[in-house]
Amino acid sequence: MAQDPVAALLFDGGCPDCGRRVIDLPDVLPEVGDDFDWDQRDYDGFRLFMLQELAARFPERRRWTPADVEVALVEVLAYALDQLSDGLDRAQAERYLESARRPESLRRLLLMVGYDIAGQTKRTQQGPFASLGAEQAATPLDAADRLRFDDWWLDHPEKMEQARLDGPRSIHDQHRMVTLEDFHLQLERHPLVLRAHAWERWDGSWSTVHVAVINWRRLDLDTPCDDFSDDIWLQTQSFHAERGVHLPERADDPNVRSILYPYLEAYRMVGQEVVLEEAVEVGIVMSLSIQVNSEYFQSEIRHAVERALGTGPGGFFAPGRLRFGEDLFASDLYELLMSLAGVDNICINRFKRLGDRFRDQAASGQIVLEGLEVAICDNDQAQPERGYFTLSLHGGRKG
Repeated sequence: MAQDPVAALLFDGGCPDCGRRVIDLPDVLPEVGDDFDWDQRDYDGFRLFMLQELAARFPERRRWTPADVEVALVEVLAYALDQLSDGLDRAQAERYLESARRPESLRRLLLMVGYDIAGQTKRTQQGPFASLGAEQAATPLDAADRLRFDDWWLDHPEKMEQARLDGPRSIHDQHRMVTLEDFHLQLERHPLVLRAHAWERWDGSWSTVHVAVINWRRLDLDTPCDDFSDDIWLQTQSFHAERGVHLPERADDPNVRSILYPYLEAYRMVGQEVVLEEAVEVGIVMSLSIQVNSEYFQSEIRHAVERALGTGPGGFFAPGRLRFGEDLFASDLYELLMSLAGVDNICINRFKRLGDRFRDQAASGQIVLEGLEVAICDNDQAQPERGYFTLSLHGGRKG
């Protein structure tokens, strides 16, 4: 092992203050010429180069055989260099999306371009996360989830190749809210928003973007909500966490406006004012006569019709099903109710907007809506202003 040289102090002439330090330095190493071909990457190339070097250094030796110790050492070194070269190539390949072979490398490279394939797979409950419930799927990824996803990719290499193609393409997807279409498309991705409609208004000095939304329970934008379901709140948490957007605490009973505004502020253009507005809900009044098949009870037909026209999942007046300004047609109601088993015939006797100033449209079969108007019919006796319908059943079995 190389050591620092020892310095010696010499005092010439007997003067104690006139000493000099003398160091015996080793000879300077000779310069080594760089004649190595750095393009050599494999066993044959390394072996050939070292054998040529041996022949050049020992010209007096005319014959080399595989049994020679020098040749055996050359082959062992060439094998080791070939392994190191392959490892270097593999490590270098993991830096690029086109050549990465390890699942964790490909996943991280895709994440650098904003394509979280592992998070998307978990939220959609596909692949390794197919057995998760909705609550578990809404939670952010942890180390165990990433390891599970990487192992699944090793078993399904075709999924890796598909993600390798889809990741760069996602760069061209618009995530900012620039055009009016961007506003309603991006807002409808939020778990709380079922429908969104954006328009621009000139306020005298600049243009303001106004956005009306229909939220998941038709709540007033400024009414504090203390009964968020666990499922919808977990989805909202995951949505905001993925985008780094602030979310008010659930314990503070936030309203819909306070949840959506941070999202709008993060994705709108700089200097663009955005105003959230309420949808204009139009109550619908209907009176229907239904002919029940003789093989069915009137009570079960009544329940089926109430479900079909209700606000629950799959109901005709379910929140978000009808768009802003979408006209209401009696033909759609005929088609829906006539598809129910046990219904022989239907007659719509009354079909109008709520209010004495609006005419009955049973004859025309169309209620015209425009702008931010959305048809609603909750059929709640405690809130008749939100629309209602009456059923008159004929035929069938009593009970």
